[in-house]
Amino acid sequence: MGILPKGLSSVLAKAPTDVVILSSLRTPITRSYKGHLKDAYPEELLSVVLRATLDKVPELNPSNIDDVAVGVVLSELGGSKAARMAMNHVGFDSSSTSLYTVNRACSSSLQAIASIAASIRTEAIDVGIGAGMESMTRNYGSRAIPTSYWPALKESPVKDARDCVMPMGLTSENVASRYGVSREDQDAFAVKSHQLAAQARAEGRFKDEIVPVTTQYQEVDKQGAKVGEPQTVTVTEDDGIRPTASLEGMAKLKPAFKADGASTAGNSSQVSDGAAATLLMRRSTATALGLGDRIIGKFVAANTVGCKPDEMGIGPAVAIPKLVGQLGLENKDVDRWEINEAFASQAIYCLRELGLEEAWKDGKVNPDGGAIALGHPLGATGARMVSTLLHGLGRTGGEVGVVSMCVGTGMGMAGVFVRE
Repeated sequence: MGILPKGLSSVLAKAPTDVVILSSLRTPITRSYKGHLKDAYPEELLSVVLRATLDKVPELNPSNIDDVAVGVVLSELGGSKAARMAMNHVGFDSSSTSLYTVNRACSSSLQAIASIAASIRTEAIDVGIGAGMESMTRNYGSRAIPTSYWPALKESPVKDARDCVMPMGLTSENVASRYGVSREDQDAFAVKSHQLAAQARAEGRFKDEIVPVTTQYQEVDKQGAKVGEPQTVTVTEDDGIRPTASLEGMAKLKPAFKADGASTAGNSSQVSDGAAATLLMRRSTATALGLGDRIIGKFVAANTVGCKPDEMGIGPAVAIPKLVGQLGLENKDVDRWEINEAFASQAIYCLRELGLEEAWKDGKVNPDGGAIALGHPLGATGARMVSTLLHGLGRTGGEVGVVSMCVGTGMGMAGVFVRE
């Protein structure tokens, strides 16, 4: 007998074995090199959301948390030592709580959540945290492309092997040219992302998911020279959102990756810094610990599917149908979709391929904007999207939500969640 529910009623049904969520928080997402978190360390940002997770559910003894998985892409040594130090630093019990890091590129922290959920489901652990952290300011020097690897792979006769190190911007151009996504459509999509995010921020929709970060910030001029002394700042909002974004402004931007291309700095996701964390446990454990009233949702299932590396952006269009089909769901059963906007080209393609263009127009897909406006801190993006999804469903009374993103080297990942 399978462990996945089948059909909407089964997905919504509650059982003692469910993997439930009690907290899903994130830091503000700020612009790399320019934003107020540019001088923060990734593990510093992680420490903030881990501490906030403990504070969010004060009745939970930290020693009950068995394991923490942290998505991270760019940090030295995979971030494992610094992440473990950060966890110990903020009040976790090092004698009872373990930690590991996960790198599945852009889906790393969704993978961290799914991995913790799998450990709970198989009774390897009872309580865990799926998190993510990234400082692209500090660690984006190689632009996420390896600088030293087996020379035979550089000249491999297998195109899909060579294409795994293709710059992401060129994969975006491939999607646009192969599937007929125009520059005009990409720019319009980007403007809409900023407009939605600006409205969401102005209306305070992010306030319950964001944890303020107090850190050091050094102002610099356009040449990178220091201006004044370092300051202590408290960052409370995402700072990449441009309320005045316009089609006219977008049209003036030059292609960023190819001379005759259509992907620009304006219609691509922002290089960003941030962290996020989600607390999960078995429903029966939550009941036994007296935390039943703290449940805000549940993890249902997740999957990852491969696609061609040179058009990795189509990933959600491959992963979502497989997962939704496995669960016996239809698009109409989903109340909210969070689909990562790595590039407008691939986001538009995925909406078209998935039959979600009307849902996007109706405010069911990325209704508070996406990575083009909010930013894409690689290792933290998945957990950030889960936080935005669950809080958004809570505001609107929706139940079923989907998170999905494309993944560098040619993959797509998707996860289904229920808000309670």
